Amino acid sequence: MKDCIQGKSPAVAGPKIEFLFETSWEVCNKIGGIYTVLSSKAKTLHSQYKDKLIFIGPDVWTQENPSPYFEEVPSLMHKWAESSFFPEGVDVRVGRWNVPGRPVAILVKFDGMYASKNDFYGRMWNLYGVDSLHAYGDYDEGCAFGRAAALVIESIISFYNANPASVVAHFDEWTTASGLLALKADMPQVATVFTTHATSIGRSICGNGKPLYDYLSAYNGDQMARELNMESKHSLEKAAAHAADCFTTVSDITALEAAQLLERKPLVTPNGFEQNFVPAKTKYAAARKAARKTFLDVARTLTGVDYGDDTFILATSGRCEYRNKGIDVFLDSLKTLSGLNPSRKVLAFVLVPAWCAGPRPDLAHALAVGASGRLSDPVLTHALNNYNDDPINRRIHEIGFVNDADSNVSVIYVPCYLTGNDGIFNKSYYDLLPGLDATVFASYYEPWGYTPLESIAFGVPTVTTSLAGFGQWILSIDANGFHKSGVKVEDRTDSNYRTVVAEIAYDMNLLIGMDAKQIKAVREAAVATANQAAWKEFIKYYDEAYADALKAVSKKPKK
Repeated sequence: MKDCIQGKSPAVAGPKIEFLFETSWEVCNKIGGIYTVLSSKAKTLHSQYKDKLIFIGPDVWTQENPSPYFEEVPSLMHKWAESSFFPEGVDVRVGRWNVPGRPVAILVKFDGMYASKNDFYGRMWNLYGVDSLHAYGDYDEGCAFGRAAALVIESIISFYNANPASVVAHFDEWTTASGLLALKADMPQVATVFTTHATSIGRSICGNGKPLYDYLSAYNGDQMARELNMESKHSLEKAAAHAADCFTTVSDITALEAAQLLERKPLVTPNGFEQNFVPAKTKYAAARKAARKTFLDVARTLTGVDYGDDTFILATSGRCEYRNKGIDVFLDSLKTLSGLNPSRKVLAFVLVPAWCAGPRPDLAHALAVGASGRLSDPVLTHALNNYNDDPINRRIHEIGFVNDADSNVSVIYVPCYLTGNDGIFNKSYYDLLPGLDATVFASYYEPWGYTPLESIAFGVPTVTTSLAGFGQWILSIDANGFHKSGVKVEDRTDSNYRTVVAEIAYDMNLLIGMDAKQIKAVREAAVATANQAAWKEFIKYYDEAYADALKAVSKKPKK
């Protein structure tokens, strides 16, 4: 492969851009929903910009623990890489992101930025009023990475003699905000986009158990940041939101939050999904059968109960945020569902990675040898480092799910990442998703909500709430209801917890009672709705953001 950045004309319409950079902590680094945003968007963007699209992520990997998503290609951009000069301790690796589209990815080692952090923080205070004085935790790490990414962007622009005014640099979340500010200070002609997927202070308000929505219009972001010890992150994020040529977020509900707490109204760029992740129609039946067998085998081996083929299998999944992700509502709704005496046995999985200590040796052994018999603590597939303090584990036991032959609802907690090598399921989340009959995502704080969108893309009906960006989108297109869209959106507020619990239990019981013809129609409606949210439909919002950023730069006076 040649140095490659000769580029081709965009394959489809989009703003004329010499380089499109996108920087995120989750490039080739799967942590949460932002990875899904970027990795699924990559194919559509690459079809437009080819290798002029460059993703930049942190090089937090070692030879012993390499990124499973990154393939280094030494010949790619080798002339630039060999001639580039960075501070000692800053290094780059160039390659491809192993996702559909296989875009160029640059991983940046950023350790060398720590030595000058105080000088940088002083400069950011003078230029933008960023308060780094109260920084703690991962603030230094995020700032070091963002600054190093900005140096990479400046270096590439200079090496290839690109016109900065035709370059777009897109930064995601506060963890890259320092890069946007540094780039704005040193190369202001570059068009910048800043996306907050969830404001740091909004997430903190919810995480501290405070009501966000009833009092949103009365909250002041700066005041709340002081109260919740979030001054530095909030200050950095707010400065980037105001300095960016275009400020975006992912949903209408988060736009209201950002406008109130960051004091700038953002452009909404909703998250799409790439259909390549879904098995082809000719392979779907086999994928569903294999996934169901895995779920039932693990459940039978763990509990000693023989779950029949007609068992209704449902799940929730996502980040380990007990209240924000509505895991509390999900568990309580399962208790209510049990009281409704569903017509089929229900097997519910909580697929939420926590502080996992590895697969349970007794379960792994029993699965390997095909042993039968009930294991101790038959609600947990993997060991926990904080068994007594884990809120999900504690609530499952408080409710009293015992998972025996008399249980009409059984609950199994899977506190690990499902990447295909967890030691129990040994299948990825996407491999298991087709085996489900339904999903529930009872979110309290959910800027978008990829998990319900992923679910319907796989033809699995889902329940979500009006406090999720995805739920808001379903309501906006007048598609609420299983038969309309495969999605039931329950209204959720700061004060109707018990009502939402009851409604979700009713929704699940409704699905359980449907016959095969009804379920087929619901599944078809789910897929049709997911097609409306494909990236080929939603990429236009990003084109608008890039065009707005380029236009804003063109209007600025030349220095």
